[in-house]
Amino acid sequence: MKALHTNLAPAAIGPYSQAIEVNGFIFASGQIPIDPATGNFVEGGIKEQTRQALTNASRIMEEAGTDLSHVVKTTVYLADMGDFAAMNEVYSTFFSEPYPARSAVSVKALPKGALVEVECIAVK
Repeated sequence: MKALHTNLAPAAIGPYSQAIEVNGFIFASGQIPIDPATGNFVEGGIKEQTRQALTNASRIMEEAGTDLSHVVKTTVYLADMGDFAAMNEVYSTFFSEPYPARSAVSVKALPKGALVEVECIAVK
């Protein structure tokens, strides 16, 4: 098991790793829309937050020596399922066919009041 870390994505804010590599798989922790350069959320709504969360996930995959085209499963957590269509519009610009398997769920709250959080599992 190998912990992965990049300064191009937000640092872990608790006792967890940005990602773990094991047996050719990358398990990335959920990414919220923090701009690693500022430590703050990006400005805007669900589209901007989705874009930043997926950009953070992409940077973690790059640190692992892969990219989003190798993601096999994502889980998207939404603070409001009413944001699903807008999230999906942005999400579709980060992935191409064959699309990863995906779950999208509405949750009561996300860390720091985020509107969206995305976690990824990839294979090298």
